[in-house]
Amino acid sequence: MKTLSSAIASGHKLTRCMAAVTIAAGALSAHGQTSTVERSDSTPAQIRQRAMIESTHMITGGDDQAARDSLENLLNMFYVDQFRHAQDPRAPYFMFLSKDGKLAMGVGGVIRIRGYYDWNGSIPINGFSPYAIPIPKNPASMRRLAATGAGTGLFFTILGKNSFLGNFMGFIQGDFSGYNNSDFKLKKAYFTAGDWTVGYATTTFEDTQAEPSTIDGAGPNGINSRTNILVRYMHKFKKNWTVAGSFEFPSSSIDADGIHTKACSDYLPDVAAFMQYEWAGGESHVRLSGLGRVLTYRDLVAGRNYNIFGWGAQFSTVLKILPQFHMYGIASVGQGHESYTTDLASGNFDLISDPDKEGKLYAPTAVGYVLGAQYYFTPKLYADVALSEQRYYPKKNPGDGQYKYGLYGAFNLFWDITPRFEVGMEYLAGKRMNFNGTHGCADRVTAMVMLSF
Repeated sequence: MKTLSSAIASGHKLTRCMAAVTIAAGALSAHGQTSTVERSDSTPAQIRQRAMIESTHMITGGDDQAARDSLENLLNMFYVDQFRHAQDPRAPYFMFLSKDGKLAMGVGGVIRIRGYYDWNGSIPINGFSPYAIPIPKNPASMRRLAATGAGTGLFFTILGKNSFLGNFMGFIQGDFSGYNNSDFKLKKAYFTAGDWTVGYATTTFEDTQAEPSTIDGAGPNGINSRTNILVRYMHKFKKNWTVAGSFEFPSSSIDADGIHTKACSDYLPDVAAFMQYEWAGGESHVRLSGLGRVLTYRDLVAGRNYNIFGWGAQFSTVLKILPQFHMYGIASVGQGHESYTTDLASGNFDLISDPDKEGKLYAPTAVGYVLGAQYYFTPKLYADVALSEQRYYPKKNPGDGQYKYGLYGAFNLFWDITPRFEVGMEYLAGKRMNFNGTHGCADRVTAMVMLSF
């Protein structure tokens, strides 16, 4: 391939290099013959993923063959990721590749606009969280039409291979979901080399691949989802098995009143781990995850500090039923892990006041589950359905308007008009039940337009 300067001088277009993901066999012809997108033995999800890779343009100073060989490996590092979420951005539209094909760099972004309409009582936030359903309903806000660009963001990535580090990737992502859903906010910043990851990344306790896709930014309320600064080791062995463990910087949510109890500074890391078995080329898996943490508070009555052990356990799975049909499942339980859940993270539920002992706090129990399915009508048109619940179990029924459980349901349809331009529609339904029997429901229709570059 000519260098960029000579290509511009001659008026030629830069050659677009294409590659297939690891789970796909074969490679593109050097002369643009039959594309891997058209292979009949590929699933719609694989075809869609290859289309994303093929839409990436490479700017390189090396030859065509080196670019093709390197692109396959480097972009696989970006897309084939245990912690890649359905709402994560796609690879940059343009990537610079070094002459030796060992380093690629790109700056990309996503423009994501969501517009929604609430009726039967509106939720006063952009994310559809059952915890936020108002009880009683506000007669001045029974219906609401709104839109947000909070999903819009920018990111930078560097992909490479090195004799000492092996395959490595650096990734920085920010979006406009900060204060007032418009300020720029750091979302991720991490470095992965071989089996190690260091930085601000998705917690090891979360299984993003087992979460149904939603347009709603909050997602199902029964999942465990959080971003922590962490050090993680993850290793795949015997082809089908993966193990991972991490030390993660803590951030506890303790309901101390400042009169009888006081929250203490976190001083020990949270520890998360999982073991996973996968099959069907990685499209199906079962995973067992665990979380352990120490929550510290001060008993102001007794004048001493106490450490409470918090824990979480999760089973998650993705099942390939047919090439175009997948099912998802997540079930979790724990005590003192509430700040890792999507619903209860809205309050201070890791430790709460003991109703029988003044000055004492304890870790209540929380249980969550998610059931979902995804069906591809074509590689460009697919739908997801999700049902989720989060339940909260304190020692005693407080008998007041405190959150008891929340229900979440979603049905959506996505259409990739091009590999970089996607639109979608979604219906959402939710319910919040309180301990005193009061409850509220909400309905929402959301539309999305998304452009990745």
